[in-house]
Amino acid sequence: MTFAPAAFLTAQWRELAMLHYEIDPAVLAPDCPAGTEIATFEGRSFVSLIGFLFRETRVLDVPVPFHQEFEEVNLRFYVRRRVDGKWRRGVVFVREIVSSPVLALAARALYGERYLALPTRHRLESGEEETRATYGWTFESRESQLSVTVSGPASIPQPGSAEEFLVNQPWGYTRRGPSRTLEYRVEHPEWKIRNAVASALDCDVARLYGKTFVAALAGKPSFAFLADGSAVTVFTGATIDLATGQGSPVP
Repeated sequence: MTFAPAAFLTAQWRELAMLHYEIDPAVLAPDCPAGTEIATFEGRSFVSLIGFLFRETRVLDVPVPFHQEFEEVNLRFYVRRRVDGKWRRGVVFVREIVSSPVLALAARALYGERYLALPTRHRLESGEEETRATYGWTFESRESQLSVTVSGPASIPQPGSAEEFLVNQPWGYTRRGPSRTLEYRVEHPEWKIRNAVASALDCDVARLYGKTFVAALAGKPSFAFLADGSAVTVFTGATIDLATGQGSPVP
């Protein structure tokens, strides 16, 4: 059964600070939704910690009151699903942090995403040669933050590059049960990026994301960059039950 998706959420996603770490795929396997498999680049699997700004947020084309600009910080990894003989590349979120309890509750209820409402903050510093983006949050009274410092002009990643693989992921997947998976599409133009000359992460990974992620996030990221972002549309999705072959629209 197929459904015609409609635009559920539109917004601007801007100044995306992205830290990408190589990780053992066995760590990700328990969170891999049914019908998907871990996606790799040149045999390597990745988990990414990303901070960015939401702006001009609208749900069903209605502006969200008091939530026109806010930060999000998320931890995600990469999967793919075979549909009609072609691969769909997408992401699975381990944890998403926003400042609004209302938005966190709505995302958990409608999409089953692992949103957590925490105090968040950001700082953008632009100099003559370098730009630094910092995103922070407070979890159980501990201050945490990630940052990237970039230099030089922004450019679109080369097709087939690691940067293109890590940035261009047009699908989202959520595990809804042993055989049920939510699939939804995310649409935006190609983003320009600037590779980082420095990056940093200060976070209690074990308490926030789980002990299995500590080893991967403890080292230096394999790739770090700042993406300029763009207007984004998140479409309504469908929950697919692989046991029955049936699907149902969400929301």
